[in-house]
Amino acid sequence: MKRSILILLLLITSTINSQIKTPDASPATTIEQSVGLTDFILQFARPSVKGREVYGNLVPYDKLWRTGANENSVISFNTSVTIDGKSIPAGKYSIYTIPSKDTWEFILYSDSNNWGLPNKWDETKIVLSHKVYPHKLSKKVETFNISFDKLNNNSFTLGISWDYLYIPILFELPTKDTVISSINEMLKNPNSSDLYKAAVYLLQENIDLNDASLYMEQAISMMDNPRFYHLRQQSLIYAALKDYAKAIEIAKLSLEKSINAGNTDYQKMNRDSIEAWSSM
Repeated sequence: MKRSILILLLLITSTINSQIKTPDASPATTIEQSVGLTDFILQFARPSVKGREVYGNLVPYDKLWRTGANENSVISFNTSVTIDGKSIPAGKYSIYTIPSKDTWEFILYSDSNNWGLPNKWDETKIVLSHKVYPHKLSKKVETFNISFDKLNNNSFTLGISWDYLYIPILFELPTKDTVISSINEMLKNPNSSDLYKAAVYLLQENIDLNDASLYMEQAISMMDNPRFYHLRQQSLIYAALKDYAKAIEIAKLSLEKSINAGNTDYQKMNRDSIEAWSSM
């Protein structure tokens, strides 16, 4: 009896050990991306062309597509976003598309728990339906991809690319309104760090440069020992205001401090700026 049990256990062990893992034909991908003040998580599976005719065949025209393979593609974000003028609340959404020869329909669907297409399509769960014009590519994209392209503080392009097509969807973000609101709140009880951050942000966005200059002056005055990178940003603000004499004056101070700190990158940036501004 014991011998029979032992043989059975050996057979079970052998069967388990003989099991192999094989790679997925369409591997799953997760991308975490911050844009401005918004955090995104994008999940999708990546089929490859493998010599097949994709659009109009593998992916039929004028029919709902999971936009990828296996489970439906999903995107989540922690602030509202705007697409085609419509505000989309923070949340988690399935990505569906309806490809056609000339245009695509990009759809965000509030139910994200689907394997591929929903068993029953519910029109009330369509959060966004947006017409997009595909771009022809000169080079084939073998493996399906969704990417975060053309990032800046206030927007990015979600790019769907496969075969010879690229489908761009512009996402606009509430970054500017959020930051300006926080700056206004900060001014009630400012400190050097927040004033510096506010000034640098306004410089980056090229807005309210007079305010940026004022915030930076206040920040520098509150510091015991402004560093070369603080002074570098201050010089850039003066240059943006076309006060090149003041910009050069501050850049020379930044240069001196960057030499003392042994920072060759800032030495070069300051020297280049001083030379450029001297001819203005």
